[in-house]
This record gives sequence, C-alpha cells and structure tokens, in this order.
Amino acid sequence: MTKRILLTALVLIIAGGGLFAGGGQQGSSSGGASAAKITVTFAGTEAATTGQSRMMQEVADKLNATGRFTADVQVNGALSGDTDNLVTQAKTGVPLVVPSDPGRLASQFNIPDLNILMAPYVLTDRAVLDKLPETAIFKEWQSKLEAQGITFVADMYNGFRSFYTLTPVNNVAGLKGLRIRGFGNTIGNNLAKYLGFANIGIPWGEVLPGIQQKTLDGCEVQVATAYGAAIYEVAKYLALTKHYMLQSSFVCSSQLLNSMPEADRKVFLDTIRETAKKYGQIVASEEDGYYQQMKDKGVTITEVSLKEFQDAIAPLYTNNDLGFSSGLKDRLFRELGL
Repeated sequence: MTKRILLTALVLIIAGGGLFAGGGQQGSSSGGASAAKITVTFAGTEAATTGQSRMMQEVADKLNATGRFTADVQVNGALSGDTDNLVTQAKTGVPLVVPSDPGRLASQFNIPDLNILMAPYVLTDRAVLDKLPETAIFKEWQSKLEAQGITFVADMYNGFRSFYTLTPVNNVAGLKGLRIRGFGNTIGNNLAKYLGFANIGIPWGEVLPGIQQKTLDGCEVQVATAYGAAIYEVAKYLALTKHYMLQSSFVCSSQLLNSMPEADRKVFLDTIRETAKKYGQIVASEEDGYYQQMKDKGVTITEVSLKEFQDAIAPLYTNNDLGFSSGLKDRLFRELGL
C-alpha cells in the first residue's frame, strides 16, 4: 500500500509540476537552450547490481549529459514491486521507462503471439535479439502496443531462468507439488501446468521472505537477479533448467515520446537501444561468474537433462495453449534467419 501511495504521489507531482516531457514543443526540432528539460524516470524491480538496473543507470547518465533530459533511476521496487503496475502507469502518460518482458506484455495487452519470444525452449540464442527489431513481425507487435498507448523501445537479453528451491530438483518429478514463484501470466501458468508445480505470481520483493517462511518452496528466476536479492540465503538448490531466455522489454508511454521534439526523441530512442544491446552482451558475459558466486554461497547446482524438461513442455505447443497464430514459429524463425 505504501508503494502505491508513493507512486500515486509521483503521478500527482508530475501532473501538477509540469514535469511531463516536452509539453507544447512538438514543433521544435532541437528544443533550444531555453526549452524545458524532458523529465523521465527509469523504474524497475531488480537490485541495483543487475545488468538491467546498471543499463538503465547508464542510459540516464547519457541522457543527462546531453543537457536536454532530467533522467532518474528507481530500482529494487522503489516505485512499485509490480512490473505490470509500472507499465500501467506508463500507459496513462506518466513519464516512466519500464523493463517488462514479452510474456507480461502479451498478457497485459492481449497480444498472444508476443509470448513466443519468451516461450519455454523456443529461443535459446541471445544473438537473435540483435536481429529482432528489424523483423516485420516485431514491427507489427510494436504497432499493436502503440495502438494501446505503449511504445516497445528495446528488447534486451537478461539471462536464462532456472529453479531455486529448498529441496533438490534433479528432474521434472522433483518439481511436483512445489509452490514456486513464477510469472503470473499465461506463460508462467502453462510452465507450471506441464512441469507439475504450483505457480505463485507474487511481486518479486515478497519472494525471499516467502521462501524463508516456507510459504514458498522456491522461485524461477535469472541468476543475476537471484544473487542480487540474496536468494542463496534461503534456497540452497539450483536446477539449471534454463527454460526461459528472459528479455527486458523496455516500454514507455507513446504520449511521452510524441511530446518530445524530434531530435530529442531520436537521442532518447537511440540511447536506450544501443545501451540495451551493450548490456545484453554484458549480462551474458557475467552469468558464469554469478553461478560461481552462488556455489561460493553454498548453493548446490544441478545440471539437469534439458531434453527431459523440453519433452515435458512439448504438449504446450501441440495443444497450442499459448494461442499462437498458425505458422508463427516458422515465420519468426524465417525472419530471424534461423
């Protein structure tokens, strides 16, 4: 409740204080020295140490250095521990840039085909994300989001997700009946359905105390976020299922973008996209180090049979539980050159 009050206060301050980007400067090409600075906040739920959070800080620093922006960064759930709530605020016109993910966006904006970017064991090579923005299918998804007031700015690799648990998970059967915090959306619910665990879609900030109090048996998350949240203090087992290739999908209000002078808008978009690409590579390079740090903290890491988990998930696609359009995977792969 306190976080909601703080976020509501932010909205009121923005509305009353004239912080919204650009105002009536849409006709300006450069903004000019006397034009008001564009205020924007980058808001996420991960710890400040993760690649996603560091990426947002670097973007903010670059934007501030232009003299045209006043960019702030709020991470670790400082504005809200609920990503969907932050995206909803952005949709209403609050000048936020929020790292969501394709699965969340698919559910929140009713674009089922977007789920394929995060569907279990479909995309397994982070390099394909560099090609994604130029594909026709991605541009179609962007248009559908923009029709609902949200602009999908960039998609950044943010690590593979696996299971962190109180008890060892050596195979699919080891998950049966466990209460696992996962995505509270179509992808998360179907992963749980076919792997046999109970999916608990609570805010990330409630996960560590939930495992500590044993109201949760574990969580599924990427290693940098698990380490940043000190999950190793309560969950001593990690099963390397790597079932999702997580992406940080940076979105903001279309109203925010449209209010910016053209030159500023270009700087804003280019800076986010270029820095996202850079940090996708950084996140990938840091993963092995985080796994070693998990071991150093006493976590037992199990190399499970990926084929067993892939086979368990296979009915998800034969039954089309995610509601994909006919030929979606073939089209995506063709446009990505796979």
